Amino acid sequence: MRAATHWLLMGASITLLCCGAVAQGNAYAAAMPLSRIVDALEKAQAGVRPTVSYQVVREYRLSGSTDSRSDSEVVAEVDVRPPAEKNYRIQKSSGSDRGLQVVRRVLDHEVAAAGNQGRTALTRENYDFSYIGDTMLDGQHCYILGLKPKRKETDLITGEVWVDEHSFVVRHLEGELAKSPSWWVRRVSVKLAFSEVGGAWLQTSMEATADVRIAGTHILRSRTLDYRSADDFAWVGPSIQSASRKP
Repeated sequence: MRAATHWLLMGASITLLCCGAVAQGNAYAAAMPLSRIVDALEKAQAGVRPTVSYQVVREYRLSGSTDSRSDSEVVAEVDVRPPAEKNYRIQKSSGSDRGLQVVRRVLDHEVAAAGNQGRTALTRENYDFSYIGDTMLDGQHCYILGLKPKRKETDLITGEVWVDEHSFVVRHLEGELAKSPSWWVRRVSVKLAFSEVGGAWLQTSMEATADVRIAGTHILRSRTLDYRSADDFAWVGPSIQSASRKP
């Protein structure tokens, strides 16, 4: 039971945060200096933040590598009102109750952190960057930058980020949580994918793999099923979060 509880804590951390062959290199091989790439990355992140309300529908799947009793599926609606409001409701769930508990923890964490995105952004304030190489991702040229967190926190990632060479938006990010959520979780690795949805640049899929003591390896995956603009849904407000606590 304790192992399951700490898996839930891990699930809450990974939200705060498809690739081709990699051409290895160093900072001197970059088409432009690393400092300019990071400047453009920071600027691009600010430029693609949505300015109007929207809703995304996500599917979550939890699975255990050795115990199918953990397998579950959850679909949730997430409402976003820029710059700092976020709420959700559970559409449906099936399988193990553990999956529903994990998704609630994940979304509760998203709601709580919506007003403090600066602490997890890909900026010099949070990370040291290095140039690794370049690659093609979904037909787009990308720089690959190494990420070294400046603080040992569960919402930061030690790994690599794929940055579009033309728009400098983030297309892919992968690595390990800079800090494990608890002693019960040995290691947590994550993969995040981003793309344009309805004119907004959003995270469209996530995969988190946790090596949990006693419970074994578990994988939580999510993907965006639908995007709705402000004209297509009614903003209900903060009551969504509390109301969604009942299946």
